Amino acid sequence: MHSDDLDILDIEKKIERGKRLTHEDGVRLFACPDIARIGALADRVRQEKCGDIVYYNVNCHVNLTNICTAHCKFCAFGRDAEDQGAYEMSVDEAVAHVADAMRDPHLAGLHVVSGLHPDWTFDDYLLRLAALHKAFPSLYLKGFTGVEITHFAKTSGLSVKEVLLRLRDAGLQSIAGGGAEILTDRVRGELCPNKATADEWLAVAHTAHELGIKTNASMLYGHIETIEERVTHMLRLRDLQDETGGFQTFIPFPFLPSNTELGQKVKQTSMWDDLRTIAISRLMLDNFCNIKAYWVMLTVPVAQVALCFGANDIDGTVHKETILHDAGAKSPRALSEDHIIRVIREIGRTPAACDSNFNIIETY
Repeated sequence: MHSDDLDILDIEKKIERGKRLTHEDGVRLFACPDIARIGALADRVRQEKCGDIVYYNVNCHVNLTNICTAHCKFCAFGRDAEDQGAYEMSVDEAVAHVADAMRDPHLAGLHVVSGLHPDWTFDDYLLRLAALHKAFPSLYLKGFTGVEITHFAKTSGLSVKEVLLRLRDAGLQSIAGGGAEILTDRVRGELCPNKATADEWLAVAHTAHELGIKTNASMLYGHIETIEERVTHMLRLRDLQDETGGFQTFIPFPFLPSNTELGQKVKQTSMWDDLRTIAISRLMLDNFCNIKAYWVMLTVPVAQVALCFGANDIDGTVHKETILHDAGAKSPRALSEDHIIRVIREIGRTPAACDSNFNIIETY
């Protein structure tokens, strides 16, 4: 028997016995050439853990400003105030942005993330969030990342806990998963030294979970990180989930190099790398219920296949997404709910519309 077969067989046996995979196991999975076998193993684990439901939501993105002090090398969204295309939404503009999306009668939630504006105070962000909640009280509010919340704490002089309490009072119900990138000092020091450190990002999640606020977690891969660092990232999240149980879904994001500082240095990941990473996420993150196949970055066909590689969450309609399309995403700007339902049904799974805390609104 080939050594690669022995490696995957050993890992299959560990999973069957309910034994947790190690860092070394994760690295071995990334090295194993049998992607189909890894995908089948991940799909079996998904079936046992989650059943046949695939979650999605009818949602609208609200990016309040793209003016940002972070200047991350992988970002195509951020601008300086004087740059062409820089913008900042007033309270009225933010409300009008959502009012336009309300033409969809099934709209259930908002996804609010923004740049780290050098002149806005925490109260400026809070005012806009509260206005959205007041204008659209029926919409679930997921918003802001660990990076933004760390920024709010530093600029306001408040503790992270105080920031989170004020956000919750203004209507926030869960926290977005972005900004995690790769949770190692080496990668963050090279790519995004002007924003929250790995420890700071994790500390926001820990504090939110203590307050009963659910959060999400992402991983931006396919740039300068090593395979070992991808696995380390997963294990840091797994360790915190062991402690708090507050993460809802894991979102592996492939890096999109177009229009970024790294664009000439890094090639976009392959479909196979994306599918392998999703499958390994399912196997390594044994205490996460949900793994997201984010169609905006993967494209719809790859996301559909990823639902057979361990994923059980396809995000949603994503009205008005801009951050990832600025980086060259080739996917549509939004999907209809009917389209998402069809994509899920085509692989024999059950579509379930949910809110930002994965409470099911309706199954189809």
